[in-house]
Amino acid sequence: MSVRKKTLDAIRRRNGSYIPFEFCLCPSKYEEFMQRASSRNYVEYYKFPLRGTYPELINLGSQRFEKYYDSDNIYIEPEWGVGHVKGSMAHFTKMVHPMEKFECVYEILEYPFPDANLNFNWEKLERDVKSLIEKDTVVSGGLECTIFETAWYLRGMENLFLDMTFNEDMANCLLDRITEIKCTFARMYAKAGCDILRLGDDVSTQLDMMMSPDMWKKYLKGRLEKVIACAKEINPDIFIFYHGDGNLTKIIPDLIEIGVEILNPVQPECMDPLRIKDEYKDKLTLWGTLGTQTLMPFGTPSEVRDFCMKMIDKAREDNGGLVLAPTHVLEPEVPFENILAFVETVKVYNGEKIRI
Repeated sequence: MSVRKKTLDAIRRRNGSYIPFEFCLCPSKYEEFMQRASSRNYVEYYKFPLRGTYPELINLGSQRFEKYYDSDNIYIEPEWGVGHVKGSMAHFTKMVHPMEKFECVYEILEYPFPDANLNFNWEKLERDVKSLIEKDTVVSGGLECTIFETAWYLRGMENLFLDMTFNEDMANCLLDRITEIKCTFARMYAKAGCDILRLGDDVSTQLDMMMSPDMWKKYLKGRLEKVIACAKEINPDIFIFYHGDGNLTKIIPDLIEIGVEILNPVQPECMDPLRIKDEYKDKLTLWGTLGTQTLMPFGTPSEVRDFCMKMIDKAREDNGGLVLAPTHVLEPEVPFENILAFVETVKVYNGEKIRI
């Protein structure tokens, strides 16, 4: 059986004998990988069964956003115009919000949003998807930061919450405009042949929701449902992945109701992955579960292996429904030996050749 078929069956909860996996390295860990492996591509080196893809930007520059900033020492993203100032450590930056001083709906309507049809190379993306499928991999299209995060990146989180509480016209105008653009993205990813559409918004803290479930339902649930429906209209079989850091247990039933089939990252510091797996084993596939705040940076290789096997054993009982992965980018503090312990455990279980 092909790797692609085994991966899709695992996601469909039809195969517990194979565990898909993936991870993402921060710049310093990537440098360490290159020194260790004499390779520049850890995705290929470790033979990830899943690959993500994004369309290339075309006919877009950051100049059209410069009037929204008071300083020249800001990197401006060419797609949405969000600004960044270099932070004090590693690869982190401080975000600067172009709509922070907006006072009326008209200013939002005049903002130079990206054109989802004209500013992205969807023809090349379709070729890329086809090529990745021919390489026996499962392909996902990236649309994380779907609505809420894109909105607060533009407006600022405090301002957005104030709008959602006291100025609904401002909130609805911005959220509607973003949703319209993301609906087009969803259709285009589905048309390109992606197996998975990756959606997501961080709407939770480590303890609870950032907003009440009622506010989430009022502003975000219906809009997210529209994006999902747009993808499903093109390809009813496309899997819907939702990324949400923190503790979002209160809205998991709502996410399932609107079509989410894969939940990520299921942080063990916030939610018990085994309990979530038990409660929703017939409705959700879990993608993640390896803690990047606790286990991966501060555990031992033996502890990493033990946790991996707990999740693998559970997936075997449930006939799949698990993509084992760290819950976030692997940061500088993570010992590379822990990464290797994770990869080795999965590879041994899958009966694959181990390349360390």
